[in-house]
Amino acid sequence: MSDVRTRFAPSPTGYMHIGNLRTGLYAYLLAKKNNGKFILRIEDTDQERLVEGAVDVIYNVLKLTGLKHDEGPDIGGDYGPYVQSQRKSIYKEYAEKLVDLGGAYYCFCSKEQIAEARGKHGLTKEGAFKYDDPCRYVSIDEARKRIENGEAYVVRQRIPKTGATAFEDAVFGSITVDNNTLDENVLLKSDGLPTYNFANVVDDHLMNISHVMRGVEYLSSTPKYNLLYNAFGWEIPTYIHLPHIIKEGGKKLSKREGDASFEDFYKKGYLIEAIINYIALLGWNPGTDQEIFSLKELEEQFGIDGLSKSSAMFDVKKLNWMNSEYIKKMDIADFHKMALPYYEKVITNKNIDLLKISALMHTRTDVFNNIPENIDFFDSLPDYDINMYVHKKMKTDLENSLEYLKASYDALKDLSDWTEEGIDNALKALIEKLGVKNGQVLWPVRTAISGKQMTPGGAIEIADILGKEETLKRMQMGIKKLS
Repeated sequence: MSDVRTRFAPSPTGYMHIGNLRTGLYAYLLAKKNNGKFILRIEDTDQERLVEGAVDVIYNVLKLTGLKHDEGPDIGGDYGPYVQSQRKSIYKEYAEKLVDLGGAYYCFCSKEQIAEARGKHGLTKEGAFKYDDPCRYVSIDEARKRIENGEAYVVRQRIPKTGATAFEDAVFGSITVDNNTLDENVLLKSDGLPTYNFANVVDDHLMNISHVMRGVEYLSSTPKYNLLYNAFGWEIPTYIHLPHIIKEGGKKLSKREGDASFEDFYKKGYLIEAIINYIALLGWNPGTDQEIFSLKELEEQFGIDGLSKSSAMFDVKKLNWMNSEYIKKMDIADFHKMALPYYEKVITNKNIDLLKISALMHTRTDVFNNIPENIDFFDSLPDYDINMYVHKKMKTDLENSLEYLKASYDALKDLSDWTEEGIDNALKALIEKLGVKNGQVLWPVRTAISGKQMTPGGAIEIADILGKEETLKRMQMGIKKLS
């Protein structure tokens, strides 16, 4: 198996989790770096957890992110079908083979029998109990007669009672597990569908997958997969187990806890390139100080040797910073086009020049979704507390704010050149005349015309966008508030 063939095998159980997307991204990058093939496989054997429309979500995310697969359910390939529920007969055939090879056996025990045995041990939790299955000692001939007679059954993996199974992982190194600690899990369920443990081994072999990339939670199950490979006499792929992505407090990101999906971030106005760039660095280090990567650069530089054993911390602040760097690099026309729907949420005043707002917001935006709360004051002045005029650093208090706001109003009311330059010149002349610091005049003006503590841009830029009439009206309101 010399050619590099990686696979992304999501389950259609809802949205695309960030950790899941990272697995797909790394599998894609590894294939591209080595001129290999990236395969999409849909693992839908857990029928109870399937969510309608989830397969479309998978296709949509791959399309948006540019992770183009070379084979898959939608484009075909030499190793299909690429949907597990369509491979039912294949799993049955290999389960029968495995029984003949001694790597599995037929089990006729009911759930009630297993629950009763669990109860005798005083155990109720799943996984805390190792079932000593009496069916393991039933001959193949006898078992097959019972099956012919219509008896319900599953196929279980036969684990050696003694010895150990060792394997190599590209990230975690050599790992050895005692066989007597491994459960004899079900491989083929009573409905004829396989469990993940069986299907992924059969499919990875039949699809010639060279590198298996998945979450670290599967590390403990890998000896069981290797026992299957060995029983069939198949070549074992290279394993690459990826550490968890955690959030503050050390908890791992989880679908069940509603942690953000790729689509959540995309809808909030994060750029796809920034999301992919950020996810790539959650567990992979390029070995340099470079942090901003295009997908093409990632394809060229990605390598297994840069993967970390440690959990990666998901830091929204870092993602916001990275997104802002990508926004700054955008052409202003492209930025304006993307920002327009966010402007329209809060600005109804047709006299506001939205292009001027784009000039203001382009280098001050980290996430598009944050735009409305930063610019809503352009449409209407919010009610604000007069204590906002007090700024110790600017040496402004209520008394001198009133004085300087009145003086600024007088300096601007007859101004004919209502442009940024004209407003700037008028207020600078006033500051020089009063012999005060810039902030002592500009702070009260900005407060009066925005009604906000923080704004994109200063008094001059805001006054230019608002226009003369609206600016003077708001300044008068500010004077009235302060009087």
